[in-house]
Amino acid sequence: MLFDLLKATMLGIIEGLTEFIPVSSTGHLLLVGHFFGFADEDFGKTFTVLIQLGAILAILSIYFTRLVHIALGLVSDSHARRFVIGVLLAFLPAAVVGAAAHGIIKGVLFNPWIVCISLIVGGIVLMWVDMLDFKPRYNDATTFSLPMYFVIGVFQCLAMIPGVSRSGSTIVSAMFLGANKRSAAEFSFYLAMPTMAGAFAYDLYKNTGQMSFGNIVIVAVGFIASFIAGWFVVKGLLEYVSRHGFALFAWWRIAVGSLGIIALALGL
Repeated sequence: MLFDLLKATMLGIIEGLTEFIPVSSTGHLLLVGHFFGFADEDFGKTFTVLIQLGAILAILSIYFTRLVHIALGLVSDSHARRFVIGVLLAFLPAAVVGAAAHGIIKGVLFNPWIVCISLIVGGIVLMWVDMLDFKPRYNDATTFSLPMYFVIGVFQCLAMIPGVSRSGSTIVSAMFLGANKRSAAEFSFYLAMPTMAGAFAYDLYKNTGQMSFGNIVIVAVGFIASFIAGWFVVKGLLEYVSRHGFALFAWWRIAVGSLGIIALALGL
């Protein structure tokens, strides 16, 4: 049990550190879990989804004032209503595809080989995107057009392939559609809230039978670690991305994916 709690703490920290940067938190959790033997169990795959709640609450704690302001403005502020509709439009594709393909995603795509290849390919794409000279039209995540919100949501579905990265797919698509780096990254925070909450609720519903007291304790430990690590990442990411772009994350993806393939090829 003690070893499981230590693994839960480590995986929670990894979830919090990687959820909001374009490196794929699920991919990292699956690889670490694979090499530590945690993800070989059915509960290990469920754990990687459930501890996302900690990262969700990290965003909520930081964006609480803004979210309350938007909520209070739904009745009288058309701008607030439009933004909420935009977030819901962006969330819709993932909700439909995720519910329809839940079994395939966890049964087939949660594979360390797929993760490693996705990490490398995504790193190359991210590096290429970082070098492009975009002419952004949007500097505020709350002012994107409604069709733009929906298209970003469609691209977010690519992140159902572990290793692709939810934040990466939303950031890259938003930049191609006219957002600057900061607003693209910030919208990935807003979209993370309903997307991750939905995945958490659906996975909890599908796996209620696995939630023994011991597993609940393990999830709680991972949740706390995820919350703390995620809080620090959210606080610093926008400023870092605005100043330095995504090259660091691209190289990290390529390095982790390459090392993972070597380790898998050696039978580790």
